[in-house]
Amino acid sequence: MTQVPAAYRLRAFAATFFRRSINHSRNELLNLAQSACRETQCTLLADLLRLNQSSAFSRDYGLTGRTTLREFRQRVPVGDYELIRSYVDQVAHGNHAALLGETNKLQMFALTSGTTAAPKLIPVTTRFLNDYRRGWQTWGIGTYSDHALLQKLNIVQISSSHQKTRTADGTPCGNISGLVAAMQKRFVRSLYTIPAVVAEILDAEAKRYTILRLALADPWVGMTITANPSTLLQLAGFANTHAEALIRDIHNGGINGVDLPDLQRRELKNRLRPNVPRAAQLQQILDRHGGLRPRECWPMLQALGVWCGGSAAAYIPKLKQVFDGITIRDHGLHASEGRMTLPLMDECSSGLLEIQTHFFEFLPMTEVGSASPVVLEAHELEVGVEYYILLTTSSGLYRYNIRDVVRCTGFYGTTPLLEFRHKGAHISSITGEKLAESQVVEAVNAAVRECGVNLELFTLTPQWGEPPGYKLCVQCDSADAGHNPARLNRFAMVVEEHLARLNVEYKDKRESGRLAPLYVQALQQEHWDAFTKNRQSRSGGSLEQYKHPCLLPDPEFQNLFGCTPETL
Repeated sequence: MTQVPAAYRLRAFAATFFRRSINHSRNELLNLAQSACRETQCTLLADLLRLNQSSAFSRDYGLTGRTTLREFRQRVPVGDYELIRSYVDQVAHGNHAALLGETNKLQMFALTSGTTAAPKLIPVTTRFLNDYRRGWQTWGIGTYSDHALLQKLNIVQISSSHQKTRTADGTPCGNISGLVAAMQKRFVRSLYTIPAVVAEILDAEAKRYTILRLALADPWVGMTITANPSTLLQLAGFANTHAEALIRDIHNGGINGVDLPDLQRRELKNRLRPNVPRAAQLQQILDRHGGLRPRECWPMLQALGVWCGGSAAAYIPKLKQVFDGITIRDHGLHASEGRMTLPLMDECSSGLLEIQTHFFEFLPMTEVGSASPVVLEAHELEVGVEYYILLTTSSGLYRYNIRDVVRCTGFYGTTPLLEFRHKGAHISSITGEKLAESQVVEAVNAAVRECGVNLELFTLTPQWGEPPGYKLCVQCDSADAGHNPARLNRFAMVVEEHLARLNVEYKDKRESGRLAPLYVQALQQEHWDAFTKNRQSRSGGSLEQYKHPCLLPDPEFQNLFGCTPETL
């Protein structure tokens, strides 16, 4: 299966002009990053302030296109959603001028996936959406340039609905990825194995099955794209569990493994035709290996596009094992609030700050809590230092602290390269140790390699007592002997050694007895399923948005498993 179909080769040739146009935009960004970071950012700030200067927010804070950076900082405090909440509420009820300029048309609201509060509404305007799409196109053209064969192959991209709910004035609320998919031109849609209508399937199991039914029927998949690497691992496991039903549906046509809503069933009818030869290929793979190995199901697969930074890094070793030999390309740092970085190479979580999209400021971690914190521009960062990243966007966010901690890893000319470390909220400090999620991920991954324990999931949480300490809850691979108490004790010791190496305060508190030894507990699959369900129901976010916490400083952690502590 080495000869790509002629229709796909022709499609790649027809897209040459389109790719050249995107590549021109990418080169423009790289040129500006090389020599004009500060100038580009200052010009952009003036443009963004001018765009929304007729809004009530701008009038209340005295903002116009002529407002200087110094005046901007004096008039608008570093804030979070509370700074704009009342204005967003007005927009949601039809008064768009509360936050947006006359020409800045609202397209939708993105729903954030917060863990303790109701989802927040982030305005998505035409300007914001165009910037968002350009950022993804730039990411894609860089990936295509490094993997030329992708131009002739298909993409499996997993997205979610942009219209889960609607506001009082009828504006759709959901995921930006769903709107982008729905807006694709016919030619672009031909590149995607999973059509946009699948994003509207609300039942998680039905959606997984439909994605796999379509993807497994297509041998010409060159890249898969989704936010969380855990989603791909989940799909791989789901495929093995439902392998016989999936193969049967591909052989017979249709989709009978799950109850699919009538709308999606009608829309997908032409894509669900019988494919007896493909079913036979998949059956041979199943017979040989006892499962549907991704590498053999999609022999042309070139790259996986997922997050690699922060807690997502915990899944990368397992992802490399399941998708053996497949290159991983980090998405870059992006959220409902906007795209922030553009990775320039494979296997690297560090990316170039997207200086053409939003105006960025940075709050050094050492300044957190200061009455008059020093806030820096992008060109002022220092290599190796960690910062909170602040956004001013075309959608009406101003000096918005998204609570993402990034580290400057270097510079591309005048523009910083950044890697996501962790959410600011994912820091635990029982006795002043300030343990970060990124440190937990690094320590556990190191211990996994050293001890040979295969983990599916893990979460570190405070263990209250006298003295207090931490408990590492784990889900071991079903084929792993990780439930052996002696082996878990050894694993706990190694994790703790690495935590002490990474965090001097943790080491000091352990040596002084102010923190108890780390305890590891293996939990059953049903406990983790209940935990995930509870987390998702609290957040209101989509399955694809869900981010499993590797550090959860929540004293009520065990309640999220849907059972009493005594049963764990």
